[in-house]
Amino acid sequence: MPKYILAYHRFAKFENLEAGATAMKNWLGDMGEKCVDWGNPVGLSKTVSADGIADNGGANPLSGYSIIEAGDDAEACEMAKACPILSDGKGSVEVAPIMEM
Repeated sequence: MPKYILAYHRFAKFENLEAGATAMKNWLGDMGEKCVDWGNPVGLSKTVSADGIADNGGANPLSGYSIIEAGDDAEACEMAKACPILSDGKGSVEVAPIMEM
């Protein structure tokens, strides 16, 4: 079954950090074996380009990732729609197939 990376951009505003972590754990846990790697949140990224290095995380900074298995792009996107970071309308989840090499 194909694997997909879910790249999270901007976490939703939860009551506190624990509430956000619990929401993510519940959502990922509900996927069962389709969640291959729960992933982790990430710190502020640096953007490296030919012009140099920017410390601002870019226009839409990455906030975390997970890896799932899905039958196709449509199924992976449907799974991503239930992500708790989307709850306040400001977060987004980027869904991309992982290419085998």
